[in-house]
Amino acid sequence: MTQQRLIPAQEARTELKISNSRFIATAAPVFSVDEARDFIGRIKGEFSDASHNVPAFIVGHGNNVTAHCSDDGEPSGTAGRPALMVLQGSGLGDVAVVVTRYFGGTKLGTGGLVKAYGDAVKAVLAVLPLAQKVPTHTLLLAVPYHLFEQVKLLVEAENGRILDETFAADVTLAVQFTQTRFPIFQEKLQELSHGQLQAEIVESNDETIVRV
Repeated sequence: MTQQRLIPAQEARTELKISNSRFIATAAPVFSVDEARDFIGRIKGEFSDASHNVPAFIVGHGNNVTAHCSDDGEPSGTAGRPALMVLQGSGLGDVAVVVTRYFGGTKLGTGGLVKAYGDAVKAVLAVLPLAQKVPTHTLLLAVPYHLFEQVKLLVEAENGRILDETFAADVTLAVQFTQTRFPIFQEKLQELSHGQLQAEIVESNDETIVRV
């Protein structure tokens, strides 16, 4: 794995109270602009009585990204841009956030708003579970029963993930490995079985989502 492509593993939410205003930040994984818009629309619907629902998102990773933000009625540059800047600084891709504000009667001023929206995004990123996109191989392997436990330990040692086990004359395993670890597993499998066992790749995926 040359470069980690970190993304949210699932949706998360936090809340801050700043000068009597509530700032509720909700973050989620999104893999297209349409998904980002759907997420933003859902949060705006959930908090339809809020003073503002400020969205920001980054779809894609590295140099190939679509980024967007909006102040949603806050003074220009005080809400969406600070939220997006925190996202961009996080190194995450395929992420959307909506910061919902319930105005508490005390104006924060330009600097106060910039800090509040930035801090709200930082707070939700701090609790956001992460995953990464990695190239993987899914493979099938028929294992005789006397080697089953040893092969399972070998899979675990090379950070493989057993997707399925079928017990018949042999045990047929469906296993997923990162593409970088697979050759090492194949080599150790040959050693363990004295050349008798070899895994067969049945699927490759360059963008498998794996929790970190």
